[in-house]
Amino acid sequence: MSNEKLSMTPSSTIRSDEVARFNRLAATWWSRTGPMRPLHVVNDLRLGHVLEQIAQCFARPVGALQGLRIADLGCGAGLMCEPLAARDALVVGVDAATNNIAAARLHSKAAGLTIDYRVGEPAAALHGGELFDVLLLLEVVEHVDDMSAFVRDAVTHLAPGGLLLASTINRTLRSYLTAIVGAEMVFRVLPRGTHHWAQFVRPEELAQAAEACGLAAGERRGMGYLPAIHRAWWTRSLAVNYIASYNKPGAAIDQSRAVGPSLSLGKG
Repeated sequence: MSNEKLSMTPSSTIRSDEVARFNRLAATWWSRTGPMRPLHVVNDLRLGHVLEQIAQCFARPVGALQGLRIADLGCGAGLMCEPLAARDALVVGVDAATNNIAAARLHSKAAGLTIDYRVGEPAAALHGGELFDVLLLLEVVEHVDDMSAFVRDAVTHLAPGGLLLASTINRTLRSYLTAIVGAEMVFRVLPRGTHHWAQFVRPEELAQAAEACGLAAGERRGMGYLPAIHRAWWTRSLAVNYIASYNKPGAAIDQSRAVGPSLSLGKG
């Protein structure tokens, strides 16, 4: 999960201050007691949902990812990439912060995992015609200048029959009090300035962007998080954090073929 400001447009709109901030934090990504602790807690909860959604989309047992091509856009240091690769998915992780990718490569190598990590914005890091069965946009759409364009360009890399999973923060008074006042100012479990309330994304805005690309809406699920005790849980409320799934019509492409000629399976 990453918070860099990315753009899928030809001219880069990556915000240098955010990339610099996450470069400074890169060494702390894999510390479960450091400033990235909330991400570990949330990721532990979210992983099960991601696996369930993939299983439902591709009619597989939960956790059976063999041969599936998955791209995590805004992957940070690979907190979601690693458990997917450990289940035999072909994983590409993309992040704008060079230090994040360096930390991701170092950690995955130590874990003996094969993951293709790439530095840059997705428009440059993903190649023309490169298709994935699953696209993950986890805590990234609230950090781009044009959310609809970001989603639209991401979907060009989603294979027919594929699955898009996006998690973000709703733009509500409750989210301001929880994600900014509570998490950043009071409990300080996130670095100050991590989020900008005006860029939070309402569920209907995300749905409109996805449906404009021809995707069919699937399940939406809210998430609660209590900073004082670092506990996350699922909830019916979408008022703060939520994750949404979308499916691309069409028959799934043969899962046995490689991600593409540009995928270097030697990277870790």
